[in-house]
Amino acid sequence: MTERTYTEGEMLEMAVRWAREAGKIQLGYFRGSGLQMETKSNLSDVVTCADKESEAYLLEQIAALFPEHSVLGEETGMHERNGEYCWVIDPLDGTNNYSQGLPVFAVSIALQYRGETRLGVVYAPYLDELYTALRGQGAFLNGTPVRVSQKQVLQESVLGTGFPYDKGTHPANNIGNLATLLPGLRGIRRMGAAAYDLCCVAAGFLDGYWELNLNLWDMCAGALMVEEAGGVICHFRDDRNVSIIAGNETIVENIHSKIR
Repeated sequence: MTERTYTEGEMLEMAVRWAREAGKIQLGYFRGSGLQMETKSNLSDVVTCADKESEAYLLEQIAALFPEHSVLGEETGMHERNGEYCWVIDPLDGTNNYSQGLPVFAVSIALQYRGETRLGVVYAPYLDELYTALRGQGAFLNGTPVRVSQKQVLQESVLGTGFPYDKGTHPANNIGNLATLLPGLRGIRRMGAAAYDLCCVAAGFLDGYWELNLNLWDMCAGALMVEEAGGVICHFRDDRNVSIIAGNETIVENIHSKIR
């Protein structure tokens, strides 16, 4: 029997359904006492049973429909297959927020084909915000098209950023960049979830964003949102994993000039 071929639009619909179901898992545990929290690389890097159950659910759904597709997940790493597609998933982006009872957390799902991101879904379940994008077809928030902010100067801008888990031990911890940029900004926001930060840039809620030492699963779907909303993604250093600046072209250039 010939295996069915799905269009990218159909795969996006599947990813939306999976993200919503993973969100239900997370809401079921949110602000409860059964999170079974553990630490990973250090005391700042935490994982909960909601992270693990969400990733297990996503892996199960992908394997059932796309057994030839690889999957890169935050909690279980690379599941290598023979196909040219790879799903990049962060089952619960913003675990620190989640474990504290703060409502900014999200499910992030992206699909790459030969290394190019073709679709992205970011769902913030507590906020009920669903961001979606298909390569070449725009970015959307709950079905409404979004565009990046058109501000041109940093003094009028509100930017987002974050700090790496090894901020206490590695000198490239973003604190110096923050000290350089903050006096010349309208404001700074530290959301605590890179996927959501990038979606806020795509929607124009943040005028720009930068962060260093991210992983692919943190930003894969969100970066596509920014690009499809008319923005750009700039990789500003190659010695700290994935380090990016996001926003419209002018704001990205202005941020880059300060942290170069």
